[in-house]
Amino acid sequence: MIVSALLTAVGINLGLCFLFFTLYSILRKQPGNIKVYAPRLVAVRKSQESSHFDIERLLPSPSWVRRAWITSEEELLASCGLDAVVFMRVFIFSFRVFSVAAFVGVFILLPLNYVGNQLKDTDFSDIPHKSLDVFSISNIDDGSPRLWVHFCAAYVITGVVCYLLYYENEYISAKRIAYIYSLKPQPHQFTILVRGIPSSADSSISESVERFFTDYHSSTYLSHVVVHHSNKLLHLIEVPAAFVFFKSRYGAAIASRMQQSINPIEWITEEAPEPQDVYWPFFSASFLERWIFKMVVVIATIILTIVFLIPVVFVQGLTNMDQLQILLPFMKPILNITIVSQVVTGYLPSLILQLFLSFVPPTMMLFASMQGYVSHSEIEKSACVKVLWFTIWNIFFANVLSGSAFSQAELFLEPKNVPSMLAVAVPQQASFFIAYVVTSGWTSLSSELTRILPLLSDFMGQYCFKCIRPKFEVPSIPYHTHLPIVLFFGLLGLTYFLLAPLILPFILIYYSLGYIIYRNQFLNLYSAKFETAAKFWPIVHYSTIFSLILMHAIAIGIFSLKKLPLASSLTLPLPFLTLLFNDYCRKRFLPTFEAYPTECLVKRDQQDQNDPTIGDFFNKLVTAYRDPAVEPVKYSNDKDEPSTPLLSEHV
Repeated sequence: MIVSALLTAVGINLGLCFLFFTLYSILRKQPGNIKVYAPRLVAVRKSQESSHFDIERLLPSPSWVRRAWITSEEELLASCGLDAVVFMRVFIFSFRVFSVAAFVGVFILLPLNYVGNQLKDTDFSDIPHKSLDVFSISNIDDGSPRLWVHFCAAYVITGVVCYLLYYENEYISAKRIAYIYSLKPQPHQFTILVRGIPSSADSSISESVERFFTDYHSSTYLSHVVVHHSNKLLHLIEVPAAFVFFKSRYGAAIASRMQQSINPIEWITEEAPEPQDVYWPFFSASFLERWIFKMVVVIATIILTIVFLIPVVFVQGLTNMDQLQILLPFMKPILNITIVSQVVTGYLPSLILQLFLSFVPPTMMLFASMQGYVSHSEIEKSACVKVLWFTIWNIFFANVLSGSAFSQAELFLEPKNVPSMLAVAVPQQASFFIAYVVTSGWTSLSSELTRILPLLSDFMGQYCFKCIRPKFEVPSIPYHTHLPIVLFFGLLGLTYFLLAPLILPFILIYYSLGYIIYRNQFLNLYSAKFETAAKFWPIVHYSTIFSLILMHAIAIGIFSLKKLPLASSLTLPLPFLTLLFNDYCRKRFLPTFEAYPTECLVKRDQQDQNDPTIGDFFNKLVTAYRDPAVEPVKYSNDKDEPSTPLLSEHV
């Protein structure tokens, strides 16, 4: 890609961003749109529609940016929860990392790349028609002493990332500990889920649960409720699962973490999710059924990954104008038009890929829901990991391979040409990824503000089809859609830090925009459907470590290909040091995100002893996990018809 094509892509996306920002600043002030742009505030009765006309409504204004900026982290925590705070800390961490990376990359590495003369055929007299390769490490002469600057930069950025990651691990783990002390007693803290309850001809499931926990947890066991499942004939079946309640957090934690039976697939215990977080469909699945479903999901994910290579290869064909003209000779007159070629190579590929990629998160969410999880948060986490690794493989690795090695496969027949081919081809994909950042990053973030589809749906419900107006609901943030792309851009930035530092300012702008936009969305739009208390953070940690290791592996290869074997050898300690750092963090911080330590649980239980309302809490605890199957039957047409539970809790 040439510079002018990149500038065309950037110009198009900047125009779209400005348009979305302007539309949002106007549409959000219209009284009829309040349930579209501020549903969270409507739900908590902090905002309401106004019929008073004001000319200021029709003028764009940046007031929402200021409010999003000045809101403190404590206010965000109080109104939106710890998960929202942690999501915003990802942007803070990334902004700090790429502020340093952009400074080093743009002001030190990029000039060194530009003054090289490895690409002898490049015309340096006309900037708009220069290939972006001249700004990459490919342009530095083989064996040049300038490569030692890149070597030093690799150590510097690794140290910066590890230091900042350590700080965030420490900061967020402390926030998580403080969070449990600040909360009033919650049902899920005193509850475990038991599955695989063995059947008995002598007693019901409820009686088996009562007897088992009375025998083995007599000092802490409080009560239980059996899960029921409604089949197609509306009959209630006794499912071999139950929510078991304890008198203390510590008692529940001990029971959830220990193997209860000699047979490990019986009396399987785990921490219970929040009552509103429970996902009911898979309670009836046996251990074997859940295992089979997991295998099916693995196979389906692999198939989807392979099938997705088709649009990836097609998109890579669009980035190479010469190959495109050979493939479509009848389009050559149109493709020779400057603006058309710039749009086709600079903007269209990333847009097409983004459209295909939009189908991946809901598909992965479906796969995750089939794996036997009993909480929406666990499904969300599983889908988040799937989308992240799918994105890394299909957007990064598949694009690099299909755009470089596959398109020049004939060079592998001559081994002496492989080093020179890789040294140019791998950094060459930076131009595609820059366009991807501005399309999938800048423009997608801006469109997140305008909410075009919900706006149209609400408009149609208000003015066209009032009888089918959708029910008012406050949406929750789909972490499995947003978090993977945030982390993927971090991988791109670290991977191309040495290879093509021109990408760094674009990524830095993305994180700056994301910080303001998502803060605004948390304050006005999203409402938490569940609270994991920062359990998403380990995904961020491991993704960052993987990104560093990938950067080191590429650096080792690049220094070797650039005829600087000593630098390649001296880079070898970096991945090992990073893995040692990861191992330390894994033992020092990450256990806190899996479960609360005994020290915290016992102290919190001791505080409850002075709480006069704790007795009422325990009395209501047994009704917290009420199965929808035993909810009272409500008849809307006959108010005199009695409504009673189908079954009591302990049947």
